[in-house]
Amino acid sequence: MADHLSKDLHMMTRLFSSIAAIALSAGAALAEKLPLNEISSYLNDLQTAQGEFTQINDDGSIDTGRIYIKRPGRMRFEYDPPSNALVVAGSGEVVVSDPKSNQGGDSYPLGRTPLSLILARDIDLSQARMVVGHDFDGTATVVTAQDPKNPEIGTIQIKFTADPVELRQWVINDSAGSQTTVVLGEMTTGGNLSNRLFDTRNVQPAQDR
Repeated sequence: MADHLSKDLHMMTRLFSSIAAIALSAGAALAEKLPLNEISSYLNDLQTAQGEFTQINDDGSIDTGRIYIKRPGRMRFEYDPPSNALVVAGSGEVVVSDPKSNQGGDSYPLGRTPLSLILARDIDLSQARMVVGHDFDGTATVVTAQDPKNPEIGTIQIKFTADPVELRQWVINDSAGSQTTVVLGEMTTGGNLSNRLFDTRNVQPAQDR
């Protein structure tokens, strides 16, 4: 009798231990996926940032350079040689200057690009039809977002790590069906960035700056 009771207690202990382990594992997995309101708060608190980036283009080619961010509405990509291109977002537009082109810089409304979702003054990822994907890939939270008013312009897939929350990567899928990935290196946040960096009226490629 005592032996049976001992075995039963041992089995129950193992069962409860297994259930607890499963519960803890599930809880840890849920905790690893950042909630949308926490990501929104992080982006709204992000005022300035700068650092190195690596860009993987739709054709598989790779560019590197330096990125500057000044929210709201401003971003600058300075591409390393041999590209030497320059992309500046500011004053509601995005200007692309490429020294390989004989034409002047191309200009696009910022609001017609998925980048506007990162650079908006007030970011609220809980808006209806803005977030179309919210996942955890094992190392980072991945949010796929679109402009709910203009879903046809494409989506941006943004990756965040936790503890502390940091923006690490984004993938833009544009209306033409092409995909561009930007992977961020170590970023320095805070501090002052001159508005001249984001002046779209005088955008010149590196060889002319």
